[in-house]
Amino acid sequence: MFEILNKEVLARGITKFLIKAPFVARKHKAGNFVIIRVNDHGERIPLTIVDSDAKNGTITIIAQTIGKTTKLLSMQNAGGFLLDVAGPLGNPTPIHNYGTVVCIGGGVGTAEVYPIAKALKNAGNKLITIVGARSKDLVILENELREISDEFFVTTDDGSYGMKGLVTNALDQYLKKDPSVKSVYAIGPIIMMKAVSDFTKPIGIKTYVSLNPIMMDGTGMCGACRVTIGSETKFACVDGPEFEGHLVDFDELMTRNRSYMDLEKLSLENFEKEISEHECKAVAKEAANA
Repeated sequence: MFEILNKEVLARGITKFLIKAPFVARKHKAGNFVIIRVNDHGERIPLTIVDSDAKNGTITIIAQTIGKTTKLLSMQNAGGFLLDVAGPLGNPTPIHNYGTVVCIGGGVGTAEVYPIAKALKNAGNKLITIVGARSKDLVILENELREISDEFFVTTDDGSYGMKGLVTNALDQYLKKDPSVKSVYAIGPIIMMKAVSDFTKPIGIKTYVSLNPIMMDGTGMCGACRVTIGSETKFACVDGPEFEGHLVDFDELMTRNRSYMDLEKLSLENFEKEISEHECKAVAKEAANA
């Protein structure tokens, strides 16, 4: 059992947890993830380790409520426990001193890019960070990323904060000012990572993307995370999660990522129905005892 030491709601549907996991904290490197199971009836899901404290034996994870399990996770509170936290898993992110690097986080992918950005800064790079979100209220980890970045930019789809537009718009503007960028790390929705990779490929800037969105089992056993990298078949969980974006077959990736969408939606709807029925019974029981 792994104790939840703290819970913080960062934005609508996005929650941060501080978890006691000493072994994971000691071994964690940027890019690693954990597989969690909330209870003995729950499924196993992968979540990136956002931060760790080896001295205190804690890790930080951030989850966006999308399906049944992330909904269940969001309902947990400090003082409670998670049944399983297995890790650290996956290969550490390639970290080098490039000179100038750009880290791009889209949506909750900002949480995944944070430990990579911190590692790149610690490696001596000039760090440029771009964070994209649909609106101002969905921007997360702004203060943390501003603190470690040499330059920091925000884009929002609706223009409610920062630059109106996409992360590629901000990247284009920065590169026109400083073409010395040697590498880009982009993490977020698949369509965003594809857009960044398509943008950087013609100008020859090495680009890394994280294929966490396709993972399920996290150990290479289920095969659901098969991806085509160049001419090779890889497994996102054991061969990644980071890959060179210019080699990823994003069209195949997006098709595979939609494979279980209907079942995931049904599972969430059934779970929310169960919660509603349970709450109704609880209210009725309380009324009967009044």
